[in-house]
Amino acid sequence: MRDLGISLYAASGLDAKEAARLIKSIGFTKILIDASTPEKMKDTAEAVLNAGLTFDQLHAPFNTINNMWRDTDKGEDTLRDLTDAIDCCVAFGAPIATVHLSSGRTPPTVTDIGRARYTRLVEYAAKKGITIAFENQSFLHNIAWALHDFKDTDNVGFCWDTGHQLCATPDVEMMTLFGDQLVCTHIEDNNAVFEEDLHILPFDGKFDFNRGAELMKRYNYKGCLTLEVWQNPNFYKDYTAEAFLQRAFDAASRLRTMMDGE
Repeated sequence: MRDLGISLYAASGLDAKEAARLIKSIGFTKILIDASTPEKMKDTAEAVLNAGLTFDQLHAPFNTINNMWRDTDKGEDTLRDLTDAIDCCVAFGAPIATVHLSSGRTPPTVTDIGRARYTRLVEYAAKKGITIAFENQSFLHNIAWALHDFKDTDNVGFCWDTGHQLCATPDVEMMTLFGDQLVCTHIEDNNAVFEEDLHILPFDGKFDFNRGAELMKRYNYKGCLTLEVWQNPNFYKDYTAEAFLQRAFDAASRLRTMMDGE
């Protein structure tokens, strides 16, 4: 049966051990969490692994990601943060590092130095046996560059974020462009309001998951369905952590049934 995953800190008020234990007991098998360095995330990663869960993916740092495109020393610092994330994947058995290409509404354009840095990142990951998954965000030009230029690179693929598509690029059906490169998911929902990236549970917003399931089946996606959600108090303030995670699991299971009939 297809794995179901979720962000470790999706539910409010739990530490890593509590969250991992509860997530495992409800039925999830995979985890998504932000990467830093192996030293800094060791305790958190061990809490996940000791609970009997494994990592579907680690999310590489993105707060300074625009520096990747700039001809400054800060760009090299950001690249180092990304290679640290690759090292975390190796240390804790995560096969995929999810990577952003920009941040904000006015990102830098695609530049030669940025292309060179991302190439170095991909090559570093390849040597470590890690796949880079480029995630759709607010713009098409940079992810189109990445998934075109690295199309024939074995360790590069697409991370489809359903919520980003709905609230940032609703006129672009990302899967019809990049579905044949899909390697992981960020399943989430929102109310289709521009830039309101709510990260609520699937089927609680306006994303068309019938279409989503159809597209993932069309491109023969067999990987984990990973939810990148959180217990948004505007929607789930009356839920306990356990009740919220149960609803999350039920939603993920519903999507799995739509795809696999299980």
